[in-house]
Amino acid sequence: MEIFKKEVLAGLQKSHKTLSSKYFYDDEGSRIFQEIMDMPEYYLPAAEMEIIERHSQVIAQKIAGEELDIVELGAGDGRKISHFLKVLHPFVDHLTYFPLDISQGILEENTKLMAKEVRGIKIEAMWGDFFISLPKIRDRKTRRVLIFAGSNIGNFKRKEAEEFLQFIDQELKTGDNFILGVDLKKNPRKILAAYDDPHGITKRFNLNLLNRINKELGGDFELESFDHYGTYHPITGAAESFLVSLKDQKVRIGDEVILFQKDEVIQTEISQKFDLPLLMELSKNVEFRIDSIFSDSSSLFSWVLFRK
Repeated sequence: MEIFKKEVLAGLQKSHKTLSSKYFYDDEGSRIFQEIMDMPEYYLPAAEMEIIERHSQVIAQKIAGEELDIVELGAGDGRKISHFLKVLHPFVDHLTYFPLDISQGILEENTKLMAKEVRGIKIEAMWGDFFISLPKIRDRKTRRVLIFAGSNIGNFKRKEAEEFLQFIDQELKTGDNFILGVDLKKNPRKILAAYDDPHGITKRFNLNLLNRINKELGGDFELESFDHYGTYHPITGAAESFLVSLKDQKVRIGDEVILFQKDEVIQTEISQKFDLPLLMELSKNVEFRIDSIFSDSSSLFSWVLFRK
């Protein structure tokens, strides 16, 4: 809680206010995000599911072995990965699945689904920030595959993405694999519709971050005094989300007072879209290398399989 408060105050006291997207996913934020994933405009889940359905057999053959740990970072409810694990299971004698997530409620859904859908595997859920929880299982001798699915890597700024890949590199041993989900550059209108939808679900998701600050940090944000705004830059590949103050206002968080001018924005998310040159550039300082790239039929999304 103290880290949450410290980072929130630090972000809101900048000249250009920011809030970290990692705090979107309390239980309510995770629930709203499930709604986003079901929107017709949000193409990512369907594209990623097509990859899983079309390519899981080939991926399973590449990573098969007697014993294997599948460690999923930001696991969510497990709907996508359950299919992958069902395909993978016959290729592995002893399979252990470690879902890591900061939402305890969503982890409970995950483990229930996995126990039902993928019988015979061991499930070891780990609640908390995966930067803290992943090193706790570093000493396991079993060969492992780390999975960072969805488009989560896109939420990091360039330097943060490089540091994240270096963190992953430290957690991999020779022969281990890393599967990274990346959203690809495409028609800007398609991307913008996914991040500024006409149903207002993304707006509720964004505003829930303020609601979480109110509940957990003693804030007094008036949610109706902020609006959601999404953008996409087709050259840089950055989709960005903002909250816009609709009036001059003061917001208290505990004993601190934050001033907002009318039309001032809080940047809440960067969702980077990728191409191969950018992936190569980001991974130039790590020891793992691209083994294969698997894409959907419309080239909207890719799973990148790395091997160390």
